[in-house]
Amino acid sequence: MADDPLSTTFAALADPTRRAILARLASGEASVNELAQPFDMSLQAVSKHLKVLEGARLITRGRDAQYRPSRFEAAPLDTAIEWIERHRQVWRERFDQLEQHLRVIQQPHKETAP
Repeated sequence: MADDPLSTTFAALADPTRRAILARLASGEASVNELAQPFDMSLQAVSKHLKVLEGARLITRGRDAQYRPSRFEAAPLDTAIEWIERHRQVWRERFDQLEQHLRVIQQPHKETAP
């Protein structure tokens, strides 16, 4: 998956804990301890989630002595949103075509008088 950033992004977003971490980081940087507070898991487990997010380039981690704040990075999400929007338009057009077809076949057939 390393060669496919979009797959890496979606794989990272597939986990609800990682999505919650990203939501928290959207309001500002935070340490592992701060990110771990709302979860019933070890710091090591939270660190593993952070590594996945970092691998997907959804976060960056700073270094300030022992303090390693994590920061949200939007660029991979922008790429995912662009992909979703392109495909949403295709599906919207297909649903419009289906709706039109259903209207046609649901109309009562006019019988011609002999």
